[in-house]
Amino acid sequence: MQDHIGIPACFSSSEKLSDDASAVTRSGHSVYMSVYRAKIADQCRLITITWCKNLLLHGLSVSLEGPDGENQQTCKVELKPWYFWRKQGSKRFVVDGKAVDIFWDLKSAKFNGGTEPKSEYYVAVVCDEEVVLLLGDLKKDAYRKTGYRPALIDPILVSKKEHIFGKKKFSTKAKFYERGRLHEIAIECKNRAGSISNGNSLNGVEPELEIRVDGHLVVHVKHLQWKFRGNESIHINKLRIEVYWDVHDWLFSPGLRHALFIFKPVLPSSTSLSPLSRSSSSSPPFSSLSSTPLSSQTSLGSVEGLNASGSSEFCLFLYAWKVE
Repeated sequence: MQDHIGIPACFSSSEKLSDDASAVTRSGHSVYMSVYRAKIADQCRLITITWCKNLLLHGLSVSLEGPDGENQQTCKVELKPWYFWRKQGSKRFVVDGKAVDIFWDLKSAKFNGGTEPKSEYYVAVVCDEEVVLLLGDLKKDAYRKTGYRPALIDPILVSKKEHIFGKKKFSTKAKFYERGRLHEIAIECKNRAGSISNGNSLNGVEPELEIRVDGHLVVHVKHLQWKFRGNESIHINKLRIEVYWDVHDWLFSPGLRHALFIFKPVLPSSTSLSPLSRSSSSSPPFSSLSSTPLSSQTSLGSVEGLNASGSSEFCLFLYAWKVE
């Protein structure tokens, strides 16, 4: 899987996070990205919130989409323990001739060992005298600081991307939609003894993939060396979720590589399929013989959680890095 994973730099030059895939684990970085769609300067634009963490500090990056999806403007905040003044502040951009202000207060933020803060913080984006995006639990403080009201149009969560690390087991907590509850997601790659003579083993073992949600086994893939790319439908609390996986590089590529897992909720009222769904439905359930990585089969729109008609369809992307 040689796709460009597109990790933005949250840190300054000495701490800069490279787009080189191996730099993610060499430097001990963890990355958590959320993409929202909100009305800014009379247009619907993408806002990317990225939280980064390494051994020394946390970092925050807020990126705004420019005209025609290009020319992103980015605000970066480093949370070094001795830089108290950087934990609260604001920055102004000009987008299509209109002022866009970013406000943040992270001086009391509780991270609880994670990459993204859990409480005691806010990050606000203001345009046209409206708070178009507000994250965190200190909402009253944010409205008092900005002096503006909530936007009439709520922002839409488009996608979340997280990088997780492990040897054989990978776990995280995530929501499948904005107002849903947190679910425990566990991914495990197992090797069981196989016979080389039957042609189904890889170096004498037969790899298997297990995906559990809240402790329940929802996906079990045997003969993973033949089914290293595929998809299955699962149901969580009556919500249908399409699960896609691409573990080719875990099995066949030397060096440090990641597998990609996508969780895509399918709403009951949805009548149209996204490009990602169409790609899967036109191929066998296990598209293991395809030579094209899953991430390359989707268009930019589907990767960002947008379907062909432009409506929002949330996707959770998990990049699982196998550390030997």
